[in-house]
Amino acid sequence: MYEKTYPNKRFTHTLEFLNKHINTKETILDLGVENPFSKIMIKQGYMVRNTKGEDLDLDFSTVNSEKTEVVTAFEIFEHLLAPFNVLREIQANKLVASIPLKLWFSPAYRSKTDKWDRHYHEFEDWQFDWLLEKAGWVIKDRAKWTNPIKKIGIRPILRSFTPRYYIVYAERKEQ
Repeated sequence: MYEKTYPNKRFTHTLEFLNKHINTKETILDLGVENPFSKIMIKQGYMVRNTKGEDLDLDFSTVNSEKTEVVTAFEIFEHLLAPFNVLREIQANKLVASIPLKLWFSPAYRSKTDKWDRHYHEFEDWQFDWLLEKAGWVIKDRAKWTNPIKKIGIRPILRSFTPRYYIVYAERKEQ
């Protein structure tokens, strides 16, 4: 579908995983402002609304008020100080979420130009699973993939076989 380059490789894997679990008749609330991937979802026939840029650590109003069947969160939770809180507030019964995995050979991401663009959390897969389970979600499926880059060096070689992205499909635990 898309080239196997970044970000296209990530988008291809994410879309394949989304298509596997969510049909285009289900409504989606995508956490975060409109972005290249939410546009791809719309182009593929999904009914997508995005949050408005509110601080999801503090403001759950959109998450609480949107009547939707699915919430998607693609590379959002690592930017939150307390992702547990918004995960508990989600009203939908289905969640598709992806995160960048913690890489032992690389420091956490922090933009040099944007004070908001930083990772407060870079999870290991088991940590993200635990967070979701503690917040009331049951993981039904998961996948990982690498993100090799076209540079020379030890880290680029390590990136070629070390998974960088982790995605899960989860359903709300029965109360």
